[in-house]
Amino acid sequence: MKNRMAPLALALLLSACGGGGGEQQPQQGAPQGPPQVGFVTVQAQPVTLTTQLPGRTAPYETSDVRPQVNGLILARLFQEGDYVRQGQPLYRIDPSPYQASVASARAALSRAQASIASTRNLARRYGELVKINAISRQEYENAVTGAQQAQADIAAQQAALRQAQIDLSRTTIKAPISGRIGRSVYTTGALVSAAQTEALTTIQRLDPIYVDIQQSSADLLKLRQQILDGDLSRGSGAARVRLKLEDGSTYPIEGTLKFTDVTVDPATGTQAIRAVFANPRGLLLPGMYVRAELVEGTKANGMLVPQRAVTRDPKGSATVLVVGADGKLAPRPLTTDRTIGDAWLVTGGLQPGDKVVVEGAQMLQPGTPVKGYPWTPQTAGAAPQGAAPGAAGGPQAQAK
Repeated sequence: MKNRMAPLALALLLSACGGGGGEQQPQQGAPQGPPQVGFVTVQAQPVTLTTQLPGRTAPYETSDVRPQVNGLILARLFQEGDYVRQGQPLYRIDPSPYQASVASARAALSRAQASIASTRNLARRYGELVKINAISRQEYENAVTGAQQAQADIAAQQAALRQAQIDLSRTTIKAPISGRIGRSVYTTGALVSAAQTEALTTIQRLDPIYVDIQQSSADLLKLRQQILDGDLSRGSGAARVRLKLEDGSTYPIEGTLKFTDVTVDPATGTQAIRAVFANPRGLLLPGMYVRAELVEGTKANGMLVPQRAVTRDPKGSATVLVVGADGKLAPRPLTTDRTIGDAWLVTGGLQPGDKVVVEGAQMLQPGTPVKGYPWTPQTAGAAPQGAAPGAAGGPQAQAK
């Protein structure tokens, strides 16, 4: 029994000596020096301000095709959806009654022209006879009046013939404008009337095409005040407009601002703005919803700060951390106006030359001494050598 217990006791003794006699190894990789942060230097620069507003496309020209004479449609001379040119025949109405009217008017004109010769000759002869008192003055005047009436009758018959010819020409209905033609409401054999309110078809000119935009009158008033105060400037020439389509893509052709309504809609409190866009491929169709990006003007001394540098305090106010002249972090409350791309437009709280921390200060408190390096999107996420905990990546550079 003693021989079995001896090796066990010796093993326990060695285990106890080995566990209590070792020293702890020092930790490796402890950070040295202040943490590093990436910053951008705020500079005043000209900033172009834009706004996106909802809009609807509308045809540049629209024409409802209606008959101007009564009759039966004998033929439709176009394919629905085709592009038609101004003056192109679209429908043919039965011309028989109007051909008869032209023939009747032409015969009446011939009769009037035949009678004018005799009345003129009678007036001339009576003129000679009245000089020798062979007839009374009244007879002569009646003859002159008859000749004048015959001349007026010729003019009336000429007008009647012209009207009959116009009605005959209207039996061929032609396109009043060039554009894309829609579906035909009436078919061959349908009876149409010059007094009907329903159109036979509709033609729309889609190249160019209008975009009708609605802008709040309050925003427009603010914009005008900024321009009058000199905060914004507008270049000369027509304002350019860009479009975002329903699928989120950008329309490849810029448009031009053409018209701003002079009144405000009291029901919606908006003012109508109209822009015109080239539409050579027919991509834009009437009634499409779009978002128009309009250039409001240029702010001469704008300051931009990356959105990732801006945080919110418990009250919801925008703040940033800056690297002070003493190399320590300091908080700055901001006044922001809008976002431009991936940056905030700052209108208060910063001065040109301030170094705004963009990267590396997530775990740091205001007042912490730091080393800064100029931050750019290309250096984002690149860990500097020997960076302290809480610092984000970037090349080492002492903040100046």
